[in-house]
Amino acid sequence: MLRSPNDLTPAHLRALFDGFNSPIAKLDCGKKCAPHNPNGKPFCCDICHAVPAAFKSEWTYFQATTDLWHPYRADDCPAPRVTEAGRAVRDADLPSGMLLLACLGPDRCQRDFRALSCRAFPFFPYVTSDYRFLGLACEWEFESTCWVISNLHAVTDEYRAEFLRAFDHLLATFDDVFENYAAHSERLRADYSSRRKRFPLLHRNGHAYLVSPRSERMQRADVASLPKFGFYKPGLRRPR
Repeated sequence: MLRSPNDLTPAHLRALFDGFNSPIAKLDCGKKCAPHNPNGKPFCCDICHAVPAAFKSEWTYFQATTDLWHPYRADDCPAPRVTEAGRAVRDADLPSGMLLLACLGPDRCQRDFRALSCRAFPFFPYVTSDYRFLGLACEWEFESTCWVISNLHAVTDEYRAEFLRAFDHLLATFDDVFENYAAHSERLRADYSSRRKRFPLLHRNGHAYLVSPRSERMQRADVASLPKFGFYKPGLRRPR
């Protein structure tokens, strides 16, 4: 019986990975953001900007199947952190049963052995205050650096469907995973509320919405007209 994500067997994990394997977009989004990173890497693949979190069952599986991963060490980033964009999951927010990992880097990526957090990035399952999983919300700390967050129209229907299937299964199976994402969604609402802005949501019904963080009222929006952030705001100079 599966009581927690750490009870996931290699067969369970392989099925999850195989069912959540489509590219996020039809183009290589890493080539869109890497020119903005002084390290020359996609921000999500640069350990100085994002440290992936994984279930301990994932780490056990990876140890037996690939040399891609190792436990994160403070010296994995050779230079001091220069941005607050930081990690996909902060240390203080890391749920029990998870650990931080580091990979060999984007040039040596083994896509079949990406962690679930890598497959989901820059999204997480959005849960309302009345505990409904509505769709894909963005990791707001990466607004200024992630090209996808400023170009949500590029996210494919196949990716959205696979994301929903994977997290429908995880959230329905594990209460603690559901609660963790409900808490993360609450932090999202608090952040946008403090800025008095609405946040974008790729709804499970196939449409896009802007959500008011306090009332949670949703207004349907043209996905191509959703806000752009950071490097990707119109009129900003592009790196050569």
